[in-house]
Amino acid sequence: MVKVDLTKKPYFLEKEDIQWVEDTIAEMTTEEKIGQLFVNMGSERSEGYLKDVLEKYHIGAVRYNPGTSKEVHEQNRILQENAKIPLLIAANTEAGGNGACTDGTEIGVEVKIGATNDPKYAYEMGRVSGIEAVALGCNWSFAPITDINRNWRNPIISSRSFGSDPDMVLEMSKAYMKGFMESNMVCAMKHFPGDGIDERDQHLSNSVNTYSTEEWDATFGKVYSGMIDAGVHTVMAGHIMLPSYQKYFNHQMELEDTLPATLSKELIDGLLKEKLGFNGMVVTDASHMVGMTSVMKRSKMLPTAIAAGCDMFLFFNDPEEDFSYMMEGYRSGIITEERLEDALRRILGIKAYLGLHKKNKKEIVPPKEGLNVIGTPEFKEIAAEVSDKAITLVKNTGTSPLPLSVKEHKRILIVPQETPNPFAFMMGGKNKKKPVEYLKEKLEAEGFEVTIYESMMDKILKAPEEEAGKMMLNMYAGKAPISSITDNYDLIIQLAEITNLFGVTQRINWKMSKGTPDIPWYVHEVPTIFISLASPFHLADVPQVKTYINCYDKNEHTLDALVEKLLGRSEFAGTDPVDSFCGMMDTRI
Repeated sequence: MVKVDLTKKPYFLEKEDIQWVEDTIAEMTTEEKIGQLFVNMGSERSEGYLKDVLEKYHIGAVRYNPGTSKEVHEQNRILQENAKIPLLIAANTEAGGNGACTDGTEIGVEVKIGATNDPKYAYEMGRVSGIEAVALGCNWSFAPITDINRNWRNPIISSRSFGSDPDMVLEMSKAYMKGFMESNMVCAMKHFPGDGIDERDQHLSNSVNTYSTEEWDATFGKVYSGMIDAGVHTVMAGHIMLPSYQKYFNHQMELEDTLPATLSKELIDGLLKEKLGFNGMVVTDASHMVGMTSVMKRSKMLPTAIAAGCDMFLFFNDPEEDFSYMMEGYRSGIITEERLEDALRRILGIKAYLGLHKKNKKEIVPPKEGLNVIGTPEFKEIAAEVSDKAITLVKNTGTSPLPLSVKEHKRILIVPQETPNPFAFMMGGKNKKKPVEYLKEKLEAEGFEVTIYESMMDKILKAPEEEAGKMMLNMYAGKAPISSITDNYDLIIQLAEITNLFGVTQRINWKMSKGTPDIPWYVHEVPTIFISLASPFHLADVPQVKTYINCYDKNEHTLDALVEKLLGRSEFAGTDPVDSFCGMMDTRI
């Protein structure tokens, strides 16, 4: 076991701070020690619930569900004022302050920041995240994402990676951390040992980083080493296997012994803490994910994660049950006294680094008047600037329709490709105008005549059962003259908003309507533009399209910038941070 040294990076604690850590551990009951290992995801924000969790389970940290800034601030005030030991309170500020509260500012998803090719914007994303999160009483973020996108089929980090180049990912990650830490906050880079190689989702199945030790050292290892040198305080371990390095530290390992990093002593203690020299604190990724839960019984899984070298365990499944599992793991010796106390020193060391132990309980969370920094015009202007710099004209071959003009392209048909988002109401987006409707209004204001296409399949789903059956039969039996498109439209825009929600892919789910505009078969009949508002990898499904644009998100300021570029009033400035051609020959034609 690699023991922590609180006098060294990333803590640099003074004697009195270390003394607080040691005295606090000495005064804890066994139950309080075990409680410090848990990061709770609260099911509600009532004062009664929050106090009950603190009293029963002695939690060390919280990562909460989304809420407004006022709701989150009040929750954090209650928690810190009633906690015996100050809490780490984490937010998921991957893209900006919107990861801390629903009214926070989204600066840009990682791939969008990567497309600017300017670390200044990664710094701004971190800076804004820190300012907005600290106003709420947060002190920890599960960011930056340091994964490297090397597989276009990967459904998890399609837009949640700065790019495919390790040097660029490291530069952006360091810039984010610099900006974030200006607010006296700490980062958890994720997801060690690195996502972006497998095409599976560890929420739903196993996930494996198949790189050799040499390949890993030159890519993910470079990023992790660089971030550790830069002083990152915490690392989130992912439910991702790395067989090459597990075998490196355990020559006797058999195939069936392969474990995700969250449960692997070889990867956490051996690779991360010993070989890379990480002296900080490790937290697991969420413990309900199948990449972790499918490996062993939960009763064994919880203490095994701590025994492997993880210091904090992310989320109860059932608080009473999980707490008892961790207690039993300690009593049975899976978690040794030495390992438990080392984990506690790392956890409390972070709290001491943040100075939480020196503050009055009522002063840890800033006054609510400070919430006026949330969503300021300055932050929104930064987000809009990112959109202008990031939108990428990936492909523009043949006879291009750009720039658009009312004279040549007056009649426009927009064909939406989308997946419904059940989380929209949680993130404050339930009543927002759909991107396709917003784009229609923007283009109409410029003098275009715009029609939004409704798929025949969508019409069938709305029809009575008997009528729907007839419509389905007629759809493939009837005529579908090309003139019905060429005579009525001067330009077709395919607008894709495809996200990975409870699925394993971000591929387009075609409606398969005969002769209709659902699938862009007509690129040689009518000028056609394909625009993606999410995944940057749709060219794999529309290689025939000659003009392809990645916008990376659907924010209104993004669509504003898009229209300016479509009309030739602004240059396409984005640089492709990944292989949007998906490694295929035909996507470039």
